[in-house]
Amino acid sequence: MKKKIAVLVRERQQEALRMAVGLTLADDEVTVFVVGRKLAADGSIAMSLEMLQEMGANIYSDNPENSLATLSFDNIARSLHTFDAVVPY
Repeated sequence: MKKKIAVLVRERQQEALRMAVGLTLADDEVTVFVVGRKLAADGSIAMSLEMLQEMGANIYSDNPENSLATLSFDNIARSLHTFDAVVPY
């Protein structure tokens, strides 16, 4: 059965995104929320974001500087109860 998994990206951005990519391999529905921070300008972060998009993951941020779909922090928080698992990083 397909699970809905949310990954909250804060401090350890590179590790969180790499882990989110790995979660897509189980064919679960993965949603990534970049919360409160601007993503580092790092090649591995850009590559992970590209891979997540190719694997069909939804990616949101509450920071408009991230050039991702924007969702307010309150809306992110309200949506978390709809997931089977929430993984904070």
